[in-house]
Order: sequence, then structure tokens, then C-alpha cells
Amino acid sequence: MSNTVSKPRVVLLSAQGVALPFNLDALEAVADVTVTDAGGLPRAVAGADVLFLWDFFSSALQDAWPHADALKWVHVAAAGVDAMLFEELRSSGVVLTNAHGTFDQPIAEFVLASILAHNKQLHLSKRLQQDSVWKHRELTRTAGSRALVVGTGGIGRATARLLRAVGLEVRGVGRTPREQDPDFGTVAASSDLAEHAGWADHVVLAAPLTEQTRDLVDDVVLAAMQPSAHLINVGRGALVDEDALLQALRRGQIAAASLDVFREEPLPVSHPFWGLENVHLSAHMCGDVVGWRDALARQFQDNLERWTTGADLANVVDKQRGYVSSR
Repeated sequence: MSNTVSKPRVVLLSAQGVALPFNLDALEAVADVTVTDAGGLPRAVAGADVLFLWDFFSSALQDAWPHADALKWVHVAAAGVDAMLFEELRSSGVVLTNAHGTFDQPIAEFVLASILAHNKQLHLSKRLQQDSVWKHRELTRTAGSRALVVGTGGIGRATARLLRAVGLEVRGVGRTPREQDPDFGTVAASSDLAEHAGWADHVVLAAPLTEQTRDLVDDVVLAAMQPSAHLINVGRGALVDEDALLQALRRGQIAAASLDVFREEPLPVSHPFWGLENVHLSAHMCGDVVGWRDALARQFQDNLERWTTGADLANVVDKQRGYVSSR
């Protein structure tokens, strides 16, 4: 970390149509900031100490890596850092940090909303309203139902706590199996997901995308789920074999899916998911509550102040595991 008197050189990678951080002036007070887009990154990153990925889904750094001759720290303004885990960065001494913690509670609320909308048939009620159809139905009680939360980081833990608070029985799935976890109680190993998927009424995907979690929900896991089960994905699209999920939904192998993330985004208009009544889609927005970008900007500013004073950075990602390690 830098303790020099001179200002560190920070490159802020943004994109067309994305407003710059509200606190850019504050960042410039403590650092020499260069704003660029992906096309200008190779030139801008040469000699820079810090890269701030405000365009947080960009993979431009991999192509620009040969020019990153002085880079010491990369901050991604998102929870997921899979686009940054190319081999050259992973094996380097560059510190990687992310937006760990910012999205935990908003995403937990989104998961709860998805469960309630499914159990209370709110999607169907809206369709019936649009057709002026009065149709009485019996609904599903949420308290007492079971949720299996895949991913035991901050988002998964916030989700588990909120679901428990409204009466769901919750278990976790993570890298390391254990009992008596403070938030999940029982945690099963990710490699054993198929053995535990049938227990749950709702399977919630909140895991980071790594080599171990890619295609974690495949045809075997889907076949193990209850026919009445509801899959919720607020993690990454590639956690799921989407072709297998499509077939499972069409056959009624599982009841429904609430999907906020996809392998290809925006989801192509020709994708079959759009036309399935038992699929509920949103545009990768489950954590994007009012003020979220300002919160991300403040988080980087706080970490930049740590950097300039020589303090330890917050939210350091384990580059081999692909996430901020927690208990």
C-alpha cells in the first residue's frame, strides 16, 4: 500500500450513459483521477496505482493488463468479481476489493418479495386483473415453508435472517458443510446440493460465480427438487444450466422460477423464458434500491481514504476463491 505524499493515480472506468460518481470532486481531492471508458483503458491504466471499475461488469482490464505496469489495487463497484478473475490478475500482487455488504439487505428483501409473490399468486392476480377476471383461489402459507439458501456470504446470511424472521425454516449450502451455523443452522456442501434440494420449497441462489459454482444447478439438481419447488436466482446467471431449467419448467418438473440474472444480459427478446407463465423475470436489479450508486461511490471513497493513509483496505477478495471470505 502507498504511504507516499504525492497523490495516487486512480483510473475510473465508466461507460457511455452511466453518470459519474456524485463524489468525484472528493476523490480528486485525494487522488489524481483519470476518467476513461473501455477503449481508453490501455492508455489510461499505464502508470496508474488504482483502478476503480465504476462500469462494474466490464471485462476490459484483461485486454488492458499488459499496460497495467504499476497497478496495485482494483476496486469493483459490485458484489460479483468473476470478470476480474483472469489468471494474470489472480496470480499477481494486485489487491482486489468489491462492494461487499452494500447489497445484502436489499437483495434479501427481493428474495422475500419473490417468495411472497409466488406463494400469494400475485403474478396470476395481476394477469387476471388485466383480463377483468374474478377468480377465487387458495393461497400458500409462507410461515413454516422451507428455503435452501445457496451461498453463505453476506447476501446469503442477510437472506437467511430475514426469511427466518417471517417464519421460514432455512438451511444453507456453501463451500464447507457444518452444523449450528448462527444464520443457517445446517450448512450442506455445494457438491452435495442434489442430495438436499428436495428438502426445500424455495431454492435461493445467492452464491458468487466461481469454477466450483458454474452450472451448479443442473439437470440432476433440478430433478431432485420438488415438483412444487420455486427456484430464485439473485446470484449469477451461469450458476444455472439455463437449458436444463427451461426444460424443467416446461415439463412441470419444478413449479416456478424467479430470475433476476442470466447468462446473457440483457436477456434476448427471443429467449423462451419471456413466454413462460411460471417464470418471473427482472432486469438484474434485485439490489438496486434508490441511492445504490451513491452508496457504491461512498464505499470506494472510504476505501481510498484507507489507501492514502496506509490503513488496511476493506472488502479484500480472496482471488483464489472469488469472494470476500467470511465465517
